[in-house]
Amino acid sequence: MSISLSFVRVIFLFLAVLVMTAFTTTTLNGGVTFLNAILGIASGLLFSGVLIVAETALSKFNLRAFNLTLLGLFIGFLMGQAVFLILEAVVDLSHLTLSAASIGSLRAATFLFTTYLGLIFTVKAADEISLSIPFVKFNPEVQKKKNILLDPALLSDPRLIDIASSGLLDQRLVLARFAVKELLSQTDVGDEVSKAKVRKALEVVKRLENIPGLDLQYADNDFADIKDPIAKLIRLARLLDTNLITADINRIQQSSIESIDGIKIININTLSNALKPLSQSGEVLNIKIQRYGKEPRQGVGYLEDGTMVVVNGGAEYIGETIKCHVLSVKHTTSGRMIFCNAPDVGLPGMEREYAPSVAEHSPKNYFAV
Repeated sequence: MSISLSFVRVIFLFLAVLVMTAFTTTTLNGGVTFLNAILGIASGLLFSGVLIVAETALSKFNLRAFNLTLLGLFIGFLMGQAVFLILEAVVDLSHLTLSAASIGSLRAATFLFTTYLGLIFTVKAADEISLSIPFVKFNPEVQKKKNILLDPALLSDPRLIDIASSGLLDQRLVLARFAVKELLSQTDVGDEVSKAKVRKALEVVKRLENIPGLDLQYADNDFADIKDPIAKLIRLARLLDTNLITADINRIQQSSIESIDGIKIININTLSNALKPLSQSGEVLNIKIQRYGKEPRQGVGYLEDGTMVVVNGGAEYIGETIKCHVLSVKHTTSGRMIFCNAPDVGLPGMEREYAPSVAEHSPKNYFAV
């Protein structure tokens, strides 16, 4: 049974007040007095408050950054010991006489200097250090890829299996164990539509486990003091230092009380739009004809991204924006070209009723030669 974080804080607060009160009433002048008791209570509250604030601030850092900081402090300490021993040997060999205060100042300056160097070197070499608990391993290869934490709401999206099977998610996919437990608890709760949705989500989990090369992993971390599932997800992503994949980024940004700074969110809707073909045969485009083409009656226009559009019969509409139907898309070394028919040219292999009305763009009385 997990202990509530708030309960732990209250217990620590009580112990801090008790210890500091006992200290002030036994060591300060006057012994057990009202003033010493008030001073002990205030000291305990201040000390515990500072620690709780520090713990809250550190919770926003991931485990990898915390481990790197500890490693930097340890390296700085060892470096300080070595440098001070060398300086002490130099002083002995040179028969210099230093006071105890000078030696203490030299030791403090040495350890401050080496600790700073250890932290700086560790932070700068963070990409070259692979830290695993309880072993420390130095990996010369730069590891920039992060694991991807799966939003449980994405399990009901049929595109997830296609994306996972495509090999695009070559990083390790991570699923929170508490999300699976919540789905299992909902299998017999609610109406038939909700039950069917939960069963489908669990089936997607099984299919993800069987996809070769995906390496689906489960995260057993749970946060009993957090009730919001989105806040749990963000906290887990920060703890594991992972990215997050979802289909509804607005739900995460608006519902989470946790800051998402430092967490990269992958939106599969944006990915899906990016993978859509530029244009398909039969698609209607609104294009402004800007100049004549190389062939008779051809007009040329451009999409917003600079893609050239060649329109058969478009020379009659120079300077106008017309509706035209896509015939084909050609890929060249310089990019893509789209070939279309103007409204009055006709649509080979298509029903005439789908063509835009020619009356919408009355042709002019001149033709390109």
